[in-house]
Amino acid sequence: MQRITILGATGSIGVSTLDVIARHPQRYSVYALSAHSRVDELAAQCVQFRPARAVVGTAAAADRLSALLRAAGVNTEVEWGEQALCSIAGAAETDSVMAAIVGAAGLAPTLAAARAGKKILLANKEALVMSGQLFMDAVRESGAVLLPIDSEHNAIFQSMPQFGGKVPAVRDAAAGVAKVLLTASGGPFLNREVATLDTVTPEQACKHPNWSMGRKISVDSATMMNKGLEVIEAHWLFGAPAEQIEVVIHPQSVIHSMVSYVDGSVLAQLGNPDMRTPIAHALAYPERIASGVAQLDLTQIATLQFHKPDFERFPCLRLAFEALRAGGCAPAVLNAANEVAVQAFLDLRIGFRQIDRVIAHVVEALPCMAADSIEVVMAQDAAARAAAQTRIAGLAK
Repeated sequence: MQRITILGATGSIGVSTLDVIARHPQRYSVYALSAHSRVDELAAQCVQFRPARAVVGTAAAADRLSALLRAAGVNTEVEWGEQALCSIAGAAETDSVMAAIVGAAGLAPTLAAARAGKKILLANKEALVMSGQLFMDAVRESGAVLLPIDSEHNAIFQSMPQFGGKVPAVRDAAAGVAKVLLTASGGPFLNREVATLDTVTPEQACKHPNWSMGRKISVDSATMMNKGLEVIEAHWLFGAPAEQIEVVIHPQSVIHSMVSYVDGSVLAQLGNPDMRTPIAHALAYPERIASGVAQLDLTQIATLQFHKPDFERFPCLRLAFEALRAGGCAPAVLNAANEVAVQAFLDLRIGFRQIDRVIAHVVEALPCMAADSIEVVMAQDAAARAAAQTRIAGLAK
């Protein structure tokens, strides 16, 4: 029986994880759940799964959750704040941690899980984007197991050779890898005239053609910053230099990513676009369990298309490659500026095409510092957020 902690339980990844867990009650139990402010949803999850602990973002949310659980006769211990998140992530009572908090807020608890040597199911790409070397060092030193949940990285993981149960680095000559290919749907504006993107609304940007996701990640998909962050994540997960990472537009979202080998072979992982597939893979790894996802019927797909991304249409993807090559805190600055800019777009404070312009301004304005401690990374994150807010305020005048 694996005991699971889910960081970000009320988001789409958390809900999908609980769906898979519920299908296998003989294999999994829930130790702890967290949510920031969706108290009613978290209360319902606690009633169903009876975790020992639940964590929310504020004291007021904790009081409300406690009241709801008392009324339901549930004895879950309710806590709040970042320290409590780190506590449930590193607790001795948990075996696996689903790291699904969106954005920089997920870094501290995910790092706590790494330092505690947990099996980490990584859906929070920002942990690697912000603190790649520091995070991977913590995984190696503690003996933690790191399994990717993003469909693209999970697909690469499944397509990579396994040496003694370990996935080799792309740069390892023995692996024989020429490059990894991250597929991208292209989002809702793949075929829209670039000149018209200034008038895009948040509702249009959040209407993804294939995937059901939260609002922030949906906007990231529309700008392809999500893919850019995945490029940086792939660099750390698989030891892949920027030159050996390629992004390919694949509108059908059936091939989730590929690995190209020096002998000319290309291995791919295919499946219906449903996050329960990579979640089930990581939960049971190295075994396989039913995920609840329908089997892929290739005869119904008929056509698979691929083409190169256009950096004029998707400047955020170019910015991410540039940040990866710059190294140091540049990816953390990129991520922080993007989080602020996307929220400003969702709040109708800036236009869609101003997202990448705000990010570019912040990356250029801040010095590229070495990411040699979490304190430095978080200081650069804060500086980038402040610079982004200042730039957005200037645009609004």
